[in-house]
Amino acid sequence: MRLLLLLLSFFYISPLIIKPAPGKITKVGLVAEVPVADDKYPTPPENVNRLFFVQRSPNINTIIYELNDTKNGQLDPENPVHVYWLRYADKGQKEELNYIQRKFAYGLTTRQVSNDQYDIRFVSYKKFPLTLMKAGDGKYHIFATIEQKQMILSRIFIKIEGGSFWLPNVVYVEVKGTDPSTGREITQRFKP
Repeated sequence: MRLLLLLLSFFYISPLIIKPAPGKITKVGLVAEVPVADDKYPTPPENVNRLFFVQRSPNINTIIYELNDTKNGQLDPENPVHVYWLRYADKGQKEELNYIQRKFAYGLTTRQVSNDQYDIRFVSYKKFPLTLMKAGDGKYHIFATIEQKQMILSRIFIKIEGGSFWLPNVVYVEVKGTDPSTGREITQRFKP
């Protein structure tokens, strides 16, 4: 059974491995960083419902997290965020997450805290709390707090070197967003 799950995860999670070229060293805040080669990772097309996206070093496929609104313009309270792939390593097509990806890797758990606020957690890393709520602009955004700084999340990059699907060797996680009070871009990197 374990072998079957491992084989399924290999074929359904990582269909193509492409390594990015290393970037030059820059400095962000107090942390010296080697940025990801952004030119190797496509930026998803703008979408008014997009909250943020996740990219990983094993390939250029991108996971999109967007508002799941109903036809009347309200959020679906049972499932406020829709998660799907943009399969850039294939033909760039949109594809839903499969069961294993949704339940063990890239899916979310959501809990409504108040009328317009939700606690959001990745199923694979519940230690990183996110909050879906309306901001000063009247729109929903995902908020994250990194090193006591609150940001409107726009992108997460996960640097993986080796390991397996069930236990990947995560070198670092880089989060990008904007400071909601100043509009300044914030980039933070941490080791989970």
